[in-house]
Amino acid sequence: MPTDMLLKNWRLLLQSFDVELESCDRTFACLVANYSEPNRYYHTLEHIDRVLETIQFLERQTKHLTDVRLAAWFHDLVYDSQASDNEEKSANYARNLLQSLSIPSSVIDNVVRLILITKHHQVSERDFDGRVLVDADLAILSCDRESYWKYACAIRQEYKWVSEDRYLVERKRVLEKFLQRKSIYFTSLMLKQAEQAARANLEIEIQWLEMKIRSIKL
Repeated sequence: MPTDMLLKNWRLLLQSFDVELESCDRTFACLVANYSEPNRYYHTLEHIDRVLETIQFLERQTKHLTDVRLAAWFHDLVYDSQASDNEEKSANYARNLLQSLSIPSSVIDNVVRLILITKHHQVSERDFDGRVLVDADLAILSCDRESYWKYACAIRQEYKWVSEDRYLVERKRVLEKFLQRKSIYFTSLMLKQAEQAARANLEIEIQWLEMKIRSIKL
């Protein structure tokens, strides 16, 4: 995807901390390199762009908008579908890079905390920043059917090392956990505008997964 607008947004974000343009561009190149790794099909710059757009939609519900935007940029920076510590590694990467740019420690600490929240997508009622980031990260679940299917296929590609029968069962379990929650989303805007669509998409994919599982057993 074109990166011109993303670069502009990254520069504006860092320039609010008086980071020099050269440092903005150098660190942006690091982000692009990570999100362009060949093992990525969904966790790409396109995902980051979508998350940032949703944060802009929800910005009035944040307390520290800049922190949330920074966390969005870094939350999937390290991604290996065979690892269980991607969020921790992404948080560490964010801490080191932001420290090198002399970003205030209070901002860095909040960014790291927000990144770690995306591991389980659970957040407390009073954590306004966390609620916005989690909802933005899960916004894809409520998109139109064509985009949702593209997302589901991209996730399967990222787990292509997993056998078909195992993937179907594990994917179904993950989606069912979201449906079992009282609500998928936490912010009032997403509850109102996205909750119903997200649940419908999940139910449709679960039905498809169940059909595939039955066909394998036959």
